[in-house]
Amino acid sequence: MKQRLSFFILLLACSLAAPDAHGQSGYEVSLAEEETALAIRARKILAAYHDEKPAKGNRKLHLICWRPNDRPYPADNAERLTRIMEHIETFYADEMERMSLGRRSIQLDYDEAGKKVIHYAVGSAPFDDYKKPEGQRVKTDCWPVLKAAGIDPDRETVVIFTNLSSWDPEKNTFFHKSPYYAMGDQRRGTAWQLASPELDTKNLTLKEPMIQDGEYGRISLGKHNSIFIGGIAHELGHGLGLPHCRARDDEKAAYGTALMGSGNRTYGDELRDEGPGSFLTLAHGLRLASHPQFSGSVKGMNRPAKATFTEMQVTPVKQHFVVAGKVNSPIPVYALVAYLDPNEGGDYDSRTVCAVPTSDGAFELDCDALASGKKSAIRVVALLANGGTTTWSSAYEVSKDGTPDISLMTVTTKLTDFVSALNQNQLDQAKRLAEEFQKDSQSRIVAESILAGRNPKRVTLNPGEIDAKLKRFPLSKLKPTSVSIGWGKPAYDFLPRQEALLVAGGQLFTTGIYAHAPAKHVYTLPEGHDWKTLTGSCGLPDQRGGSVAFCISADGKEVFRSPIVEPGITHAYKIDISGVSELTLEVTNGGDGEAADWGYWFDPVLSR
Repeated sequence: MKQRLSFFILLLACSLAAPDAHGQSGYEVSLAEEETALAIRARKILAAYHDEKPAKGNRKLHLICWRPNDRPYPADNAERLTRIMEHIETFYADEMERMSLGRRSIQLDYDEAGKKVIHYAVGSAPFDDYKKPEGQRVKTDCWPVLKAAGIDPDRETVVIFTNLSSWDPEKNTFFHKSPYYAMGDQRRGTAWQLASPELDTKNLTLKEPMIQDGEYGRISLGKHNSIFIGGIAHELGHGLGLPHCRARDDEKAAYGTALMGSGNRTYGDELRDEGPGSFLTLAHGLRLASHPQFSGSVKGMNRPAKATFTEMQVTPVKQHFVVAGKVNSPIPVYALVAYLDPNEGGDYDSRTVCAVPTSDGAFELDCDALASGKKSAIRVVALLANGGTTTWSSAYEVSKDGTPDISLMTVTTKLTDFVSALNQNQLDQAKRLAEEFQKDSQSRIVAESILAGRNPKRVTLNPGEIDAKLKRFPLSKLKPTSVSIGWGKPAYDFLPRQEALLVAGGQLFTTGIYAHAPAKHVYTLPEGHDWKTLTGSCGLPDQRGGSVAFCISADGKEVFRSPIVEPGITHAYKIDISGVSELTLEVTNGGDGEAADWGYWFDPVLSR
């Protein structure tokens, strides 16, 4: 009772000190006070939603250990994994409590005797037959075991521990080839991890012995445990729907390294006096607050989540900018998170800014955590009370002196109401808004291209039907010979989700070809054609994650191959197609599975 009373006294004190709409409270507030004030306002919206006609849930985190058929499970497996997962459960609970979001965590599963429930599966092949990217192959062995236990793994959050590592306790050497990634949302998630006998929370404090890690070199056994136990906590975050982000300067000074940045490598460092360790950002604490695993509520969990952004504006203010607008949804929006993501480094480098909307949906995000001298993307994520999200995104650039160029973002904000009309299937309204843009504006060109692409009667031309006077022709408007994509239906000149704009690597594109991996688009050119080059860019839209590789072949011969591409970076190509009769554009996954691999060919153009 004393603890609960103290918590409500803290809430009252922080409510009195809560900042106004401009982030000022009459005195200089600390980072912790600002976070607490935001958390209180967000929790109030969440409580109002979940307390009305409540739908309690008792979702658990499910663990399964897998081994190849020629290996036993690691020694003391159940005891060690219990210690590890309880340590991680406490970490999440401590961080949620620190942010005044309640002592909530991942909800481990125990049997009636109080023992951690761990399921076991055996692979169909020996150790030597498996490679690191084969998470789906391992998953195939695990799912029947979970289903036999009455668990539907496609509707739960699951962590798979694989015995695909080698630890030599005499030589102190280690290497692994375990799948090591995750994906998920508020409804389901899967994280792949490794199991190895030296991984134990008891070893987190050890500065000796020194070991030889096949990936990280010569490090202490304690640091080795920080990296891989931290890796479990980090990948579990992805399984719960958290993207990458790094700490802002003020967060780093106060708390250490963001778990969903490189905090997987610093987890537990404070136990060896080697740094402040890892923490959970407010951005991700807010996201977890509505996750059924943390909230204990399944209300609306499977209800399609759609929020609408309107009246978007961006205002430059010296060396930062302010994004303001309104967001509305049938399911309440309790918070917004802006990810400010420089192009290089994938989304690992993104800093975060948080806000809570007013009762009419108005919000303001002061974006001051900018990376100088880089093209960047902003993703504003509306957090819905049922755990769902909706994203608005744009691009901007920051000069070396720290001054932001928001010209492209200005175009994107003009298109926001147009995109919202599309998302609500108000096509007449979308067409009217498109006509309001000036004839020569980029906004009108983009809007008209999206409308044409989404038109079910979309017009495409056979190669022989193109006007001979045209010097350039978008490949997206040419009829393909054959098409196959990994997810969804073929789409051209728009992104086939709510975020319809083609934004990638700090650029807004007009045309393009959707190519979720694995994808293959084949185009046949007529004999004697006079097309000389194919130019364009390829990459992942800024609104998506994943990793992919792009390949172009001309008459069966590979003429372009990108490196593995992650969000934030696009790769340009210029291909000589003189005399070529068949073009093949392929997209493959980047070795970590095909989830979120939204490959896209941006502005591919044939030129004479």
